[in-house]
Amino acid sequence: MEQVVPHNPTHPELPTPAVPRGVELNGLNLIHERERKGRPRDLFWPWFAANVSVLAVSYGAFLLGFGLSFAQASVVAIVGIVVSYLFCGFISLAGKRGSAPTLTLSRAAFGVCGNRVPSIVSWLITVGWETVLVSIAVLASATVLGELGLHVGTLTRLGVLAVVVALVIGGGIYGFHVIMRMQVVITIITGVLTVIYIVLVFDHIDLAAVRAAPGGDLQQLIGGLVFMMTGFGLGWVQAAADYSRYLPRSASSPAVVGWTTFGASLGPVVLVIFGLLLAASSPELNGRIAADPIGALTTILPLWFLVPSAPVAVLGLIGGAVLDIYSSGIALLSSGVNISRPAAAAIDGVLMLIGAVYMVFFAHSFIDPFQAFLITLGTPIAAWCGIFLADLSLRRRNYAEADLFNADGRYGRFNRPAIAVLVLATFLGWGLISNPIADVSWLDWLGYLLGPLGLGGRSGTWASANLGVLVALAAGFVGTLVFGRARIRRQEARPPET
Repeated sequence: MEQVVPHNPTHPELPTPAVPRGVELNGLNLIHERERKGRPRDLFWPWFAANVSVLAVSYGAFLLGFGLSFAQASVVAIVGIVVSYLFCGFISLAGKRGSAPTLTLSRAAFGVCGNRVPSIVSWLITVGWETVLVSIAVLASATVLGELGLHVGTLTRLGVLAVVVALVIGGGIYGFHVIMRMQVVITIITGVLTVIYIVLVFDHIDLAAVRAAPGGDLQQLIGGLVFMMTGFGLGWVQAAADYSRYLPRSASSPAVVGWTTFGASLGPVVLVIFGLLLAASSPELNGRIAADPIGALTTILPLWFLVPSAPVAVLGLIGGAVLDIYSSGIALLSSGVNISRPAAAAIDGVLMLIGAVYMVFFAHSFIDPFQAFLITLGTPIAAWCGIFLADLSLRRRNYAEADLFNADGRYGRFNRPAIAVLVLATFLGWGLISNPIADVSWLDWLGYLLGPLGLGGRSGTWASANLGVLVALAAGFVGTLVFGRARIRRQEARPPET
């Protein structure tokens, strides 16, 4: 079997022959023009498949936990999901303009070496997401097997974990072309069976109970919005250009943004709202979802549908995990680790396995560590997103691709103002979020600005709003507009290297 051989990133003119059936070796390097093909609507498949998971139904229960009414939660869900994935759509444009993955293009903002700082954070959050999705797949499979009357012990869970991990690591190692094929299949299967799932459990909805749910205040609305944004689009921004880099430069920019946003948002919007209806109808189901987000949803299905429902749930989760492990491998390379992309994906897979073992066999609850992970790492990612979006909006020309790999080129070794903005925005953000886990003291340092800024301290009404994520996003964006404009103009005025 032939392999996809990447060209030398410092010499973009060298050819990069691509054989779709081989193991892709493209990593941080540029994608050669002959390998760039497809249409913007092709982006629908990976983004839809990665986000159509039944896990989105569970987000309805998580969102109600903020004390919102159905109407409030629906608005928060739609706004949070669509806006956060719109950020992904904008960042996808960078891939088309620069022929490289997101964290290679981020070097233009932070410097070739300075970009290692956000790359490490990105690596942590993508490995975390892989772990979360694989853990839920195992928990859901175990619940379904139990409902079918089978004995579910440690060996059964380990067996399911081995199968899921093998599929995820395999997709991550084989790379882009295999992932795209997997995502088309996953999209069709999960889309059809998810519709059947909704039809089968629709009679569990109690509209009177849904209407009776009390509404929340401004702080609860903001808290729910932040949770939706970090749980959906902000978890993907650092990988958003990894797939659009394969599109031709002539691809329509509005279409790239539109298909990315539409493909990623469609499934979650429908499923979260349906999850709100289910969770508001049954407090008992709402409580079970916190411990086993997918498995709890299968317990209300007719027995005959449990067999096909298990692959649906697992496939949807695998679809997201495969995209994550592909991008986490790229993030690891961007952090300065000098290995091949398949090797990086394999290393991330081992870490994913270790984390999943903890989540499945040792963690007392799913929702508490999940929320802590989203909010804590979501804050620096939000800051990076603001910086990247502002940097992208200020650029009038395509990236000088060779200089993305040259520390002595126009982008430099370190962009200290951008790194300072990232650190300051993260500092402000962490100071305005709170520790969501009562019995985990190592996160008690969060929220150090809630008292000094008159927001009631760590026990006040603003503590659960997690306002810091939005502040970090805004501070990163505004800071780059103020301090980055002149630097970008100097970069773009520099003649190309000969």
